[in-house]
Amino acid sequence: MSKLDRRHFLQLGAATLGAAAVPSLLSAAEGSKDPFAGWKLGAQSYTYREFDTEQCLKHLKELGLHYVELYQKHAPINATPEQNTALLKLCKEYEVTPVCWGVQRFTKDAAGNKKTFDFGKALGLKSFSADPDPDSFDSLDKLTDEYKIAIAIHPHGPIGKDKLHRWYSAEVILPAVKDHSPLIGTCLDTGHLIRSAQLGKVLDPAQQVRVMRDRNFGLHLKDHDNRSKTDVPYGKGVLDVAAVLKALRDVKFKGMISLEYEAHPEDLTEDVRACVAYFKDTVKKLS
Repeated sequence: MSKLDRRHFLQLGAATLGAAAVPSLLSAAEGSKDPFAGWKLGAQSYTYREFDTEQCLKHLKELGLHYVELYQKHAPINATPEQNTALLKLCKEYEVTPVCWGVQRFTKDAAGNKKTFDFGKALGLKSFSADPDPDSFDSLDKLTDEYKIAIAIHPHGPIGKDKLHRWYSAEVILPAVKDHSPLIGTCLDTGHLIRSAQLGKVLDPAQQVRVMRDRNFGLHLKDHDNRSKTDVPYGKGVLDVAAVLKALRDVKFKGMISLEYEAHPEDLTEDVRACVAYFKDTVKKLS
């Protein structure tokens, strides 16, 4: 075979192989469609605080959410090993994975903190959303290193009497944690960040994500209306969901985004469903 014929044969073969590969690649892409475009969207179970654990998990499954951040009612910290095993079994039945738990206070009591981490290990958690005392960090440095469970400090915005929560923004949190374990960071809450404007502190959730960079270990995604002082479905308040997701992508966020909704907890199904639909639509436009 001449050099020219050989080159033509190789080109033809490559073209044929490429053409044959396209349908299979397309089929694979179509077969692996993820409505959340790779984001780990779940929910903070506090959203379903009027429901028991199984009802909460049932709601999540119906929404197509496979991750959860649990709180005390649905996963008591003083549960027995048998109760924790039963909880994990129930989560598995509803195809929901516990990723985080909180919001939990931590103090300088190392033994007390260790009990919380033992609880987290039993549930296979990746992080605790937390409200740590400043003098707890030396203890938390050791525990995060030992258990590989992150501490994700959670801001609460206004807390009454014209005061802001002690960890109300990334600009307060980062200086406190920057010299401590790289597994101590934040679980920012977009709703509480928005609420801070009620006391004159206007915070941009996307900018707050960028301040914390690789110390973002979780996120509570909420929209809020400061005039009526209530949570609202995404797009009904001031939250720019797309901007927050772009910021998370820029800092290479790999954690779970927790949908949280605090308004009329006894009848929130339609509002939460609207949030999930809005999220899906947003990530579709971004991809």
